[in-house]
Amino acid sequence: MAELQMLLEEEIPAGKRALVESYQNLTRVADYCESNYVQAQDKRKALEETKAYTTQSLASVAYQINALANNVLQLLDIQASQLRRMESSINHISQ
Repeated sequence: MAELQMLLEEEIPAGKRALVESYQNLTRVADYCESNYVQAQDKRKALEETKAYTTQSLASVAYQINALANNVLQLLDIQASQLRRMESSINHISQ
């Protein structure tokens, strides 16, 4: 029960906040990369830097999505287990 409460009150909301922050960070990275490319003397170097930032940023977002998805699956497993226990109790009562 404590695990369910922790998921609902802490883990899942924290994961959602992290994704919102990542969205904001991706916007800033995109703006920086665009202005950096436009102003760069060496376009190839600016492009390589953009690729590196993009790869790092997207890997971070993928990790956060995976962590949040795992928390949601854990939540669903706990709830399914609770439903099975309730079903068993109802069957015992009906007998």
